[in-house]
Amino acid sequence: MLEAIYITRHGFRSNWVTDNQGNYSAMITSPTGIPSDPPLAAHGTEQAKELMAHLVKLDPKIDKIYSSPFYRCLETINPTAEALDLGILVDNGIGEWYGVGRFDHPSPASPELLHTFFPRVSLSYVPTIIPSTKGETIAQVHDRTAYALARIIADIDRGWAEEGKGPKAIIICSHAATNIAAGRALTGDENFDVKTGTCSLSTYRRRKAPTSPIIVPLPSDEFPVPDTAWRGGNGVGGGWDNVINGDCTFLKNGEERNWWFSNDEAWDSAVVKQKPGKASEGGPGSAPQAGQMEAKI
Repeated sequence: MLEAIYITRHGFRSNWVTDNQGNYSAMITSPTGIPSDPPLAAHGTEQAKELMAHLVKLDPKIDKIYSSPFYRCLETINPTAEALDLGILVDNGIGEWYGVGRFDHPSPASPELLHTFFPRVSLSYVPTIIPSTKGETIAQVHDRTAYALARIIADIDRGWAEEGKGPKAIIICSHAATNIAAGRALTGDENFDVKTGTCSLSTYRRRKAPTSPIIVPLPSDEFPVPDTAWRGGNGVGGGWDNVINGDCTFLKNGEERNWWFSNDEAWDSAVVKQKPGKASEGGPGSAPQAGQMEAKI
């Protein structure tokens, strides 16, 4: 059965800016041509190598790799995929969080385009869910991430039930906000303080495997993000215990750029309220005005 889920955040990245009309511009041009899809900075590529050197020694070993479709996550996890000779399953359900906005947020590149940069990206994998381009509240990103995890776990459990084999450990490479939501969804603790520095690593161990695979419904017009009932200590997929929280000891510079949800707009750097007509640094929760997202889950 699936025993462990490892979750890491992408490495130190370059930045982008957003104005009040939803126009994005990048400081370093992304290979995908999407301004809000920046590559890693040079320091981030070094972190990715340090992360890989640590990941290949984990027990249980990583059997399957899932990644956000954004370039910086793939650039982070690709060295590990090559070292372990594994494919990469790109899932929008574990992708970046954008706050609620008056405009459409940019979508990530297609698997076909990403495959040209990272040949290990699967072209047959179907994402669990596609987040709304209008952005999400804090509560909504938690529920979306919980749903994606529930589907991923259920699919693996079904493989074990039908074939008697499958991955015992997987790794997910995502973003700060999504990693926090994932930790809370797995443990069922809405207030769990997940540490999520760049290239940090958290480990979750299964409490008890379900006696039969859990059926997770597909999204519908009525329920675009089906309820997984993860709150109240339940957790998705039977619940998981956090045994390592945001470890960065294997990184030369230790923990950097930790991030957390706040009561207003939050970025990787200082918490800033955007003034009308002024562009602000992009990152988790970017939206044209402060106060458009829920302050609490």
